[in-house]
Amino acid sequence: MTRRRRAAVLLGLALVLGGLAASDVAGREGALRRAVGPTVPVVVARAPIRAGATLRRDDLAVRQVPARFAPALAYASPAALDHAKAAVAVDAGEDLSPAVIDDGAAAAGTAAGAPVRVGERVADLVARGPSGLIHAGGRVDVLVTRERGDGPAAGSTSVALEDAEVLAAHAVASDQDGAEASAGSDRVAVSLRVTVRQAVFLAAAESFARELRLLPRAAGDRRHGLTGTTVGADLR
Repeated sequence: MTRRRRAAVLLGLALVLGGLAASDVAGREGALRRAVGPTVPVVVARAPIRAGATLRRDDLAVRQVPARFAPALAYASPAALDHAKAAVAVDAGEDLSPAVIDDGAAAAGTAAGAPVRVGERVADLVARGPSGLIHAGGRVDVLVTRERGDGPAAGSTSVALEDAEVLAAHAVASDQDGAEASAGSDRVAVSLRVTVRQAVFLAAAESFARELRLLPRAAGDRRHGLTGTTVGADLR
């Protein structure tokens, strides 16, 4: 074999091995992405923020985090924090959540307690729903979809709560995977005015149900009677 032919063979072999290595790396990256799942935006502090400081856009950054690891009450956009203040000192890179944000409610709560009547409670949950239509002062119904192996109503969706008053609401980080990215499928963190029994039920549902969904009600619509209505997996 001549020197020129040997060089050509070695060059071809190097190209083949390089292609195989690139293909293997691409396959591993694809497998890792599938294992980790889609990413969601999470607002973090770009630099240290002192307690009491008014948040500016320059203080904030957005990083992409796998949806399964993102904080449930994370903010998805810096716009949600316009004019907000830091309730405590925040380190650079730290996730921003309602726990570190001063929205003015803390001082009022110290003097007057929670904004509910005697016998009522504030229930916090994260559910699917149109974030642009769910806001403080509005009212919603809550749907609960159970897992297929979860008792006699397995694989069914029920009206768990009707006409609940929204005390606070904001959109949270939401994945962009398939049907969950469709219109009206944002993740919304809400505080609802409920009874103790309803609060316990919602806490259990958030832990064990496959999905919670919020249905905004029209202004002035106070009709009841659908609580307990259930549709099974066969749509009956």
